[in-house]
Amino acid sequence: MRNIKMLRKPPAFLSLLAIGGVALSAGATKQGESAPSVFEAALAGITARPVYLHASWGLAIADLSPGKTLYEQNAQKLFAPASTTKLFSTAAALAAFGPDHRFVTPVFRTGPVENGQLRGDLVLRASGDPSLSGRIDSSGHLAWTNFDHTYADGTTSEVTLCRTDALSGIDDLALQIQQAGIRGVHDVLIDDRLFEKAEGSGSGPSQLVPIVVNDNVIDLEVSPAEQVGGFAKIVYTPVSAYAEFDSAIVTVAAGQPSHIDVQEVSPQRYSVRGQIALGHAPIVQIAEVSSPAAFARALFIERLRAKGIAVEASEFASASPLPAADAANLTRVASHTSPPFQEQIKVILKVSHNLAASLLPLLLSTEGSRHTLDAGMQREGVLLKQIGVDVGGISFAGGAGGTRADFVSPSAVIGLLQAMAKRPDFASYHDGMPVLGVDGTLVKAVGAGSPARGKVFAKTGTLVWEDPLNQRLLLLSKAMSGYLTSASGRQLAIAVYLNNVSVKDAKEIEEQGRALGEIAELIYRSF
Repeated sequence: MRNIKMLRKPPAFLSLLAIGGVALSAGATKQGESAPSVFEAALAGITARPVYLHASWGLAIADLSPGKTLYEQNAQKLFAPASTTKLFSTAAALAAFGPDHRFVTPVFRTGPVENGQLRGDLVLRASGDPSLSGRIDSSGHLAWTNFDHTYADGTTSEVTLCRTDALSGIDDLALQIQQAGIRGVHDVLIDDRLFEKAEGSGSGPSQLVPIVVNDNVIDLEVSPAEQVGGFAKIVYTPVSAYAEFDSAIVTVAAGQPSHIDVQEVSPQRYSVRGQIALGHAPIVQIAEVSSPAAFARALFIERLRAKGIAVEASEFASASPLPAADAANLTRVASHTSPPFQEQIKVILKVSHNLAASLLPLLLSTEGSRHTLDAGMQREGVLLKQIGVDVGGISFAGGAGGTRADFVSPSAVIGLLQAMAKRPDFASYHDGMPVLGVDGTLVKAVGAGSPARGKVFAKTGTLVWEDPLNQRLLLLSKAMSGYLTSASGRQLAIAVYLNNVSVKDAKEIEEQGRALGEIAELIYRSF
């Protein structure tokens, strides 16, 4: 499953929709006398299905300009937003940084260089760049795929890797140090004190730290052997001596289930077990590193040595103490500059990248005196007010979605979408969203022949809790909010929220995604 956050303790929600009980708001516009009833009946045909007996629906549709409300259903109620939370965190970050902002990661030396030998250490000062290495392609853009590796669960071949250099940023820094004439150093340090460490919400890497290399995971791409009983082939990315893998994945008969399980048995040591069916396409699984700073340090040392730079300290030993945060005797010897921030917006919104989204409030906090998640969320609230958002209709405790405090009203979402459409950075915001039936998390929401295909730019959300009592899943939230161009050419803002649906498996979760796709098609035809 992807774009999904798995949690365990669901809060209670009142049912907001009686069967057949869909009402147009007083402000709804009419496409002729019969249009409202036609739209109402068609919408009820979707939302009143038996599977939604205990569910809650919230919808809002509005003209993008001049902002007239066209339809509302429970639009002032609060709904679990799942990953549509990212619409708010990226909006605040765009307002703070701008679409052209670039993260600069410097490396300093702590002593003089004599005959190529640094009498001291190299210090990489982490800047919070979410993509220091791992996504930068040959044209300088950030690469992404529709099924991101951070959602890999070891069961499907839909997850694909970006075919980029996982160590491009680290290698860039090592090359600059080589070109500076340094041929030997005592130690290599990672200064990760930019903000207070925290834990993210949602699937994928959980540690929120200022140093991010390959999303702080090691990728395992597993391919079956040529015959049943043979051990599968595994390609690790990035290649490094940092981690050891005890792997035993057996090739089983074609048609048998495939699953890859990775467990960290001790720091930097992993057990890899499972099976893969004969002829199966490669399966991606990830191993999250327990110490991103130690991971980055080992990789940096390895890349420096590959450039002919001797490092006295071992990459497996503890690093030397960091210099004081305000030390003035440091000399910059290298720096890596990221692609523009609008590239990161695409990664966050298109593939619903939880790690990068969760970092945004912490990055916002660095502009103040307290560099904490709570301080960053408070600054996000200030920025959202400045944008024009009704913060009374939202509640957030993180940047990605999935915390117990995350709720939005469809009306507040519409307000955000309308306000962002008036800003000079709107193109970066709009174009960063998944496109219905085309890419990102909306690629499978409608078929190739859908009339609405390519007409909706919207963020999706999926939040799932386990229901062990019934041995099923509770789909706490399935959401889709963004921009739609209707068949008549009307520019609309839409917010669609479905909360609290019991489902059996990932297949049924995808069916609810297609139900939201049906609603998008209905809106496309009706307004």
